[in-house]
Amino acid sequence: MQYRRLGASGVEVSTLCLGAMMFGAWGNEDEQECHRIVGEALDAGVNFVDTADVYAQGQSEEILGRALRGRRDDVVLATKFHEPMGTDRNRRGNSRRWITQAVEGSLRRLGTDWIDLYQVHRPDPDTDVDETLGALSDLVRQGKVRMIGTSAFPAERIVEAQWVAERRHRERFTTEQTGYSIMARGAEAAALPTSLRHRLGVLVYSPLNGGWLTGKYRTAQIPDDSRAGRNGDHFDFRDAQIRDRKLELVGRLQELADSAGLTLIELALGFVLSHPAVTSAIMGPRTLAQLRSQLGAGSRGPLPADVLDRIDELVAPGHTVNPADAGYRPLELTEAARRRRG
Repeated sequence: MQYRRLGASGVEVSTLCLGAMMFGAWGNEDEQECHRIVGEALDAGVNFVDTADVYAQGQSEEILGRALRGRRDDVVLATKFHEPMGTDRNRRGNSRRWITQAVEGSLRRLGTDWIDLYQVHRPDPDTDVDETLGALSDLVRQGKVRMIGTSAFPAERIVEAQWVAERRHRERFTTEQTGYSIMARGAEAAALPTSLRHRLGVLVYSPLNGGWLTGKYRTAQIPDDSRAGRNGDHFDFRDAQIRDRKLELVGRLQELADSAGLTLIELALGFVLSHPAVTSAIMGPRTLAQLRSQLGAGSRGPLPADVLDRIDELVAPGHTVNPADAGYRPLELTEAARRRRG
């Protein structure tokens, strides 16, 4: 396993991060298998684990907390807040009121006294970022949180948060978590270079593009044991043009991987880890077999230049095959009231 410095911090993390979104009702309800996934990942050298309070409404954190008993000190533990935790209108967002409640819930479910990396899951245009940074700074001073980070923040919000932290003497965000893969390269235009410029560590989510880059989707027939199979309304298969383009790319990328002596998964993970801004790629295995298929990428370095050039020919830098993979969309675009008078 290889390791990299997490942004401007003194912390070193594995280039593969274990994501726990599939632990519990959202993916795998066999808790013992989830424990085995954690154990095998740590035994392979993974020292970075990521979850969120909203994953299965706290169940992921609970399972992960029990899986880490006796090994808590071995991992850099990351979780997130922002998404709704129930129907109460104030049990969500980035307000001081909710942050001070949310962190206590995560600490309890994880069975720990501190969170290494506490991340804002999404921007909140209705809350001043100074309020958010002020509450998070207090948690750092209290020892409940070691570092703070963001997720799916567009470049302008990354810059705004850095400016506010400097001017208002707040804790500075250490990391950004962004969606990035061979098939979804939009982050290359602004989020990744901005993160690099501000010395943020970058965690990449969906590096396998929802399973496409595992090779499980080879035809228009959806496999039963797949994310698309469990979600019959999966957007990639609703749009025949996007589906066919991704199927074509999978075939051509598999040929490239074969010629480079790699699996398709190693090619996909190697691609995101070749970007100079990226610190760690998040694996989100639902099963032990899925974990094992990804662990080998942790011992490989960046992809050779000729392989990266060939990928550029297949999917242009900055291009996202399916616009729905772009990640966070500002509410100013999705809510008419935010762009109209009256």
